[in-house]
Amino acid sequence: MSQNVVGVAVVGTGFGQKVHIPGFKAHPRTEVVAVYHRDIHKAQAIADANNIPHACDSLANIVKLPEVQAVSISTPPFLHYEMAKTVLQAGKHLLLEKPTTLNVAEAKELDQLATANGVTAVVDFEFRFVPGWQLFAQLLASDYVGNKRLIKIDWLGSSRADTSRPWNWYSSQAQGGGALGSLGSHAFDYIYWLFGPVRRLSAYLSTAISHRLDPSSGVLKPVETDDNCLLSLELADGTPCQLNISAVVHASRTHWVEVYGDRATLVLGSENQKDYIHGFRVWGSPVGQPLAEIEIPQQLMFTQNFADGRISAFLRVVDQWLQGIDQQQSIVPSLREGVYSQLLMDLSHKSHDTRSWVDVPNLDTYLENKE
Repeated sequence: MSQNVVGVAVVGTGFGQKVHIPGFKAHPRTEVVAVYHRDIHKAQAIADANNIPHACDSLANIVKLPEVQAVSISTPPFLHYEMAKTVLQAGKHLLLEKPTTLNVAEAKELDQLATANGVTAVVDFEFRFVPGWQLFAQLLASDYVGNKRLIKIDWLGSSRADTSRPWNWYSSQAQGGGALGSLGSHAFDYIYWLFGPVRRLSAYLSTAISHRLDPSSGVLKPVETDDNCLLSLELADGTPCQLNISAVVHASRTHWVEVYGDRATLVLGSENQKDYIHGFRVWGSPVGQPLAEIEIPQQLMFTQNFADGRISAFLRVVDQWLQGIDQQQSIVPSLREGVYSQLLMDLSHKSHDTRSWVDVPNLDTYLENKE
């Protein structure tokens, strides 16, 4: 099994500069060999600042470089599909940020392309790799709560709470903006990971801040996307799950997952506003006993911490990706998980538009369907 260093091109230089470039530079088995920006001067400046040999304003040119074996994409969502397609068709391994694409048909096509071209593609669903979440998953798998009776999830943040924050792609429906895309995509993945598939859902999406200043025109422009999402899910095993998401509130309990069973209650939560990866703690209470914190085992803890906490979890995603590349196989979280997250997002929009409950197809059946 090869343990060679993998040459990576970084495409997308917002989150890419904050997390992907430092993450790949910190990993012993990855080397950033190229960077993409649509403005070649900016691409060159980023390359110079980070000692990256190639700067490109064309993705087609990047995938032609023999030293590029893999590509990470962290551009805004509306660019994901075409860019990922270029990468996969060139036979390069792919690490894709969420949300996967603008719709589930695009996500499904990318999944099929990755399989057809024999490359390893992962989606950056990093909560699967956070210590507190991993302990939470282990406790659930050990039947700590018994038969689940209710799941309640609150993900409440203030990233869009400032009304003076300008209009950008996040405010555009066509460009894949909104809280459902940025936060719901993660939530749908970890619900699937922790609790299994969803049978049906009901969604109500709303916009608290209806206009933002467009910096290009200097005028107030309507916000087309959601900043609050209230979702009711019925899981395949019958458990009801309530998911509340907001990007415009100042909450003390920022991210909280509560599972109530007939044997015990299990709670995962973080009050860390500044770092959505670190700060998670786990509490449990067998029936009749008070809620008590459960210590996270040392073997689950991050071995290295960074000024930007997201890098710690990202490095574990890269570990997983490299394992798939070494073994020449698909590895979780793959584009398959990206398809399911996107499917649930599409159906949430459908539910909101029709003001009705919507059935969720089985993922295997959906992927096998040739339509």
